[in-house]
Amino acid sequence: MDQQQNQDSTSLHYEVVDGVATITLNRPDAMNGLDIEIKEALLAAVTDAAADDSVRCVVLTGSGRAFCVGQDLKEHRQLLDSGSSEELFTTVDRHYNPIVRSLLTMPKPVIASVNGVAAGAGASLAFAADLRVLAESAGFNLAFAGVALSCDTGSSWTLPRLIGRARALELLYFPRTIPAREALELGLATTVVPADQLVATTTQLARRLASGPTVAYGAIRRSVTHSAGHDLADALDFESSMMTLTGGTADHRAAVSAFVAKEKPEFHGR
Repeated sequence: MDQQQNQDSTSLHYEVVDGVATITLNRPDAMNGLDIEIKEALLAAVTDAAADDSVRCVVLTGSGRAFCVGQDLKEHRQLLDSGSSEELFTTVDRHYNPIVRSLLTMPKPVIASVNGVAAGAGASLAFAADLRVLAESAGFNLAFAGVALSCDTGSSWTLPRLIGRARALELLYFPRTIPAREALELGLATTVVPADQLVATTTQLARRLASGPTVAYGAIRRSVTHSAGHDLADALDFESSMMTLTGGTADHRAAVSAFVAKEKPEFHGR
């Protein structure tokens, strides 16, 4: 029987079923634009998912025709006009940075299920995932320069690692919508599927990851991230520490026993 828990706000839906936490941005009329309310709800959701040992995979998606168009510019304009500089210029530190830090560092896999356009910070959120499953109708737009802003939500870190510095700068300097198939060719997408297959494809992938060796996945994430900012000697030392960590898990012992017995291993994330 499915184990399920729900946590809802007016702008975000959070559901955990059989080890998969699905976070759905739920402002379809605003194309899931990020106002203060949804940013605070998203931060709470990713923090909860990261800390919950029963969650073994996280899926981030949107409702309606967009994944997320980034900062809600209507609210942003109101704050500009009202002179509310504190809300305007602290949101990166209060919301965007901790959200993307949690997505990038949680010890479990993260999937972005991109159902529609992902622009600005919305694209950055998708780039923070390990895997990006795109509907054929979806696309990315690095919209920051179009509104005379720098990039945020980790895109200065994630984007060059996905496609290289030169191409990252090109897309940031000259914002345009990158269709799903081109995103796949560039390396921004993991897979592209017809829109009516997006949920099923994402669900299948998430369940596969949620039934896998969670500690090992977390260690792999940490090792790959660590290597990006360290030399070979440090990377090898860190790999060694992660092998020590995963070598002591119940999942490793069970998998070795299953291999010797020529059986399929069953992982419990411990």
